[in-house]
Amino acid sequence: MKQLFKILKTTFLCIGILALIVAFLFGYKDIPLDELKAKYAKAPSSFVSVDGINVHFRDEGDLNTSVPIVLIHGTGSSLHTFDDWTDSLKTEYRVIRMDLPGYGLTDPFPKKIYSVGNYTSFVKQFLDKKGIKKCVIGGNSLGGHIAWRFTANYPNMVEKMILIDAAGYPYKAKSLPLAFRIAKIPLIKNLFKYITPKFVAQSSIENVYADKRKVTDELTDRYFELTLRPGNRQAFVDRLSIQNNSDAYKQIPSILQPTLILWGEQDLLIPVENAKLFHKDLPNNTFVVLKNVGHVPMEESPNQSLEAVISFLENMDFY
Repeated sequence: MKQLFKILKTTFLCIGILALIVAFLFGYKDIPLDELKAKYAKAPSSFVSVDGINVHFRDEGDLNTSVPIVLIHGTGSSLHTFDDWTDSLKTEYRVIRMDLPGYGLTDPFPKKIYSVGNYTSFVKQFLDKKGIKKCVIGGNSLGGHIAWRFTANYPNMVEKMILIDAAGYPYKAKSLPLAFRIAKIPLIKNLFKYITPKFVAQSSIENVYADKRKVTDELTDRYFELTLRPGNRQAFVDRLSIQNNSDAYKQIPSILQPTLILWGEQDLLIPVENAKLFHKDLPNNTFVVLKNVGHVPMEESPNQSLEAVISFLENMDFY
């Protein structure tokens, strides 16, 4: 009995020492919000309160245009994912993008409800706050899911829709980003809120790119540092714990707005087979698949992906 007690004591001591080493090497404190704002909220960034949530957004281009393009990022990302697109689009169009609650520099949801339905309501409140009556709405991944749910719920507010490797249909990922996998593991996911190795961010970005060479240090730093905004790591875990309405995709055939379906052929997170489901169910769509591109075409191949967007928008009557 004494021998067993000694073995257990030694085992727990080793586990404790290992935990301290891991925490020392990979534990990161939250980065103060003011410090992150100084780096990632330079002009033309602004903030607005929406239902008590301080929202980081950018509104660029011709602000007199009454039908702006609204772009929504995906899980773990921020409005910066559309930087390259916006640099080009803002010369001809008005472009609005925001950090969703729990990501980037926007506050988390106070009640920690990260369902697509709640995000859709948030986008409606944000656009109402901005006085937007009609828009072209687009989104990537989670943002794409929000975009089509918004269009289905508020059809009179949407002129056209752009879906970029959008979520919505049931799917089985060919490969999940490491951060997604960690955030789904019981017990370990709670440690993720305090121990967040930088290599997890880099590995997760590389997972959604077809060409890993395009994942720069600057890109990794941005994703990693914005993850360390106070409250964002908790929000990331909470978001991946949400069970969304699995039947919501049945609304998709009712969406009549002209839609661009834009997909990376090498998307391992939401495979191109799901793009074909949108193509089959949306009655008025343009379907573009980009070769040698992964889950985030607007980041990985901005010029190639933007060609399809501009072509889609050319016949748009902005008034």
